[in-house]
Amino acid sequence: MNKMEIKPLEITIREIYDGYTDDIDDPEEGVTGYGGLLDIRPKYQREFIYDDKRRAAVIDTVTKGFPLNTMYWAKNTDNTYEVLDGQQRTISICQYVRGDFTVNTEGYAKAFHNLTPEQKDQILDYKLTVYVCEGDEAERLKWFEIINIAGVVLTRQELRNVNYTGPWLSDAKRLFSKRECRAKKIAEKYMAGSPIRQEYLETALGWLSLGDIDKYMSKHQRSDSADELWEYFEKVIKWVESTFPNYRKEMKGVEWGVLYNKYGAAVLNTDELEALIISLMKDEDVTKKSGIYNYVLTGDEHNLSIRAFTDNQKREAYERQEGYCTVCGEHFEMEEMEADHITPWIDGGKTIAENCQMLCRDDNRRKSDI
Repeated sequence: MNKMEIKPLEITIREIYDGYTDDIDDPEEGVTGYGGLLDIRPKYQREFIYDDKRRAAVIDTVTKGFPLNTMYWAKNTDNTYEVLDGQQRTISICQYVRGDFTVNTEGYAKAFHNLTPEQKDQILDYKLTVYVCEGDEAERLKWFEIINIAGVVLTRQELRNVNYTGPWLSDAKRLFSKRECRAKKIAEKYMAGSPIRQEYLETALGWLSLGDIDKYMSKHQRSDSADELWEYFEKVIKWVESTFPNYRKEMKGVEWGVLYNKYGAAVLNTDELEALIISLMKDEDVTKKSGIYNYVLTGDEHNLSIRAFTDNQKREAYERQEGYCTVCGEHFEMEEMEADHITPWIDGGKTIAENCQMLCRDDNRRKSDI
């Protein structure tokens, strides 16, 4: 393995903007510059996510002549380059020079074409500090992971994409990581997070791999397509739609794949499930409505975060019992006791003062384990 070589280079904005290509209507497509020699958005990089405030700050830094953070490029064997770190700053600069947005200059919103010739030259002649890294693919990708200092921290999945770039990842990102990807079109109302931050991809991978995403991506890195992942994802969404046909906003972000893996082959009565869901949605003691969908399948009350008794209700019950545990009959200080439903919630008991009893910690926990 060759040792990574890192060489400093000063490059003007004029040079980087030369040959700049970027389809603003489809920003996930390739972005190039530096006379066509620089790949500004390599496949393992995140999509462009700077907001107006961030990209305006980049232009403000340039116009004032202040230094931007160092950028890093990788040099390929064919003498072309890839941006390792600095993609979003580079795109912000180039899109401004192209006239895609305005920034506040001297109290007015001005595009690049509104500037004086002197102001334009000052921007175009601004020198960016770039370190060019040469080495094999594994070294470059590892270096990218180390030096990513762009100001928007990489997600776990973006870091995985660094290590497992290849044909499988390219196809998976087409399906799960574009702004209007296929996964978003069929499942947006069920999914939490953002496709372009790789959260759809990470979620689907976590479901299919049973949590071992790195192992799955390593195994499939050189595969030609992500069809297996897509077909699995489609099955999960179709199962959700058929099992819970009445959509509610609480269905967004549920770990549907985990439920599908366990109950996808089970025979379920959708009418009975819906009746139970309605009942739980109306139950004021259920404080976590999004947990209802897990509960109706698993029966685990922890998913519902059943409302706890208030301090006043606990005090009332303690005084009523004169400090004696209703199970063992021993006397305890209030701090040594815990509140419990006399009639369990599952049997219709409500979280009200009349249904509260105080048990010593040992008896309450033994009862909870039954």
